[in-house]
This record gives sequence, C-alpha cells and structure tokens, in this order.
Amino acid sequence: MREIGSCEDLKACCAGDALCMWAAQGLDGRSRAWASDDRRAVVVAGAALSARDRLAVWGDPDAGVPLVRRVLAQVGPTYRPFGDSTLIDVLVREIPGLTAAGTFGWMDRRGFVDDVRPADSAAAWLPGCALGEVELLVEMSFPDSYAKPEVPGVERWAGVRDHAGRLAAVGALAWCAPTVGFLSGVAVHPGARKRGFGQQVCAFLVTEALKVHGAAALMVNDWNHAARRLYEGMGLRYRPLSAATLRA
Repeated sequence: MREIGSCEDLKACCAGDALCMWAAQGLDGRSRAWASDDRRAVVVAGAALSARDRLAVWGDPDAGVPLVRRVLAQVGPTYRPFGDSTLIDVLVREIPGLTAAGTFGWMDRRGFVDDVRPADSAAAWLPGCALGEVELLVEMSFPDSYAKPEVPGVERWAGVRDHAGRLAAVGALAWCAPTVGFLSGVAVHPGARKRGFGQQVCAFLVTEALKVHGAAALMVNDWNHAARRLYEGMGLRYRPLSAATLRA
C-alpha cells in the first residue's frame, strides 16, 4: 500500500467519492489516506470525525481487505471501518475480530443551488447569543445528536423562528471538508413540527454547503424514510452504508 499525500491524489484514486473526500478533511493533519498498490481500493482515517474515529473504505473488496488489515494495524482499534454495505460485509467476513456495528445511510449532492431553498424561507445563520437556545432545543428534541454547541468541529448553526419568536428548528454545518459541506444536528421543536420549519433549515444548510464547498452531504438513519424523502426532494441521493468495529 502507499500513503496518499494530497487531496488531488486522493480524488484521482477514489474517483472523487464524496464519502472519502469528507473523511479526509483536507488531509490537514487530522486525517490520513492510503491506496492499494493497484489503486483499486482506498482507506481514509479521520480522527474524532462526527464523534468517532472513522475509517472510510472505498473500492474493490479483493483489494480492500488486505488494505484495511494493514491500515488498522497502524491506526489502532478505535477506528471504525464504514462504507458501502456490500464492501463492509466482505470485510467483516474476511478480517478476524471485525464485527458488524450497524447500518445507516449517506446522502449527498453537487450542482446548482437555486433549486433548493424556498423563496419564502426565513431560515438564517444564528448569532452567538442564540447558542443557549440552540442547546436547549437540541437537548429536548434530538438529545442523541453528535452536533451540539461548543462541540469541536461544529462550525455554525442556522435556525428559524415561529411567529412568536420561539426558535422552531435548528441545524448545523459541522466537520466539513474543503469540498464537502456536512449537515448535522437538525432538530425541530415538538410544538413546531409538520409546519415546514425543519425543511427551511435543511434547505438553507444544503444551499450554503453547495455555495461554499461545492457539495452537500449528511448521514441519516436507514429507517428514517421521512428524512430521506425530504433530502431527496432537495436533490440528495441515498447510499446505504454499514459500519464495523474491532472486538476487544
């Protein structure tokens, strides 16, 4: 295997795969990437990325299995391989000690931004003085969220208020890579659901991610069909993923 030293080289090796490019975080010291000698597989290790040490895996299983073995020996057992479900299934079957850790989805899109945000949207970036409200709303409506105010890597919060001035929905851009803006922490007040506030925040974040990074992405529970339909309506495509972990 060989270590990849630049984002341009990584992009060439993985055909610009958004998952790998996101996990690489710009290869600015927080992450590392490797390719198999024949360039048929790529592994990217991102430390403390969306609350976990993650190992994004891409490519042909025949090349991916020995590559993941060697990378795990370098980076250690805290890194959780994740990638397309068919590939992770092979890794779990072929690498001793590796066990399945769950399934979820990855959604992303590139392209124009004028087809996402409704013209009447009131969503906007929130000032720092609103972070206390954001924290209360996230704890109430989405306590399991990895993105919360003051968590490292969470960059900026957006929100929308109802007619009474109450913060109705929030969301963040967090752990973004130079070429992939990542959405996280979307939460809607229980008393404001099914009124379009969450859609406004999501559309705002997708638009901003596309403007700044050229791509928008997020992770979603595979059972959350309502969220999938919402993001698919904004042009994001769903991709089934699996994760694995090394047994102690």
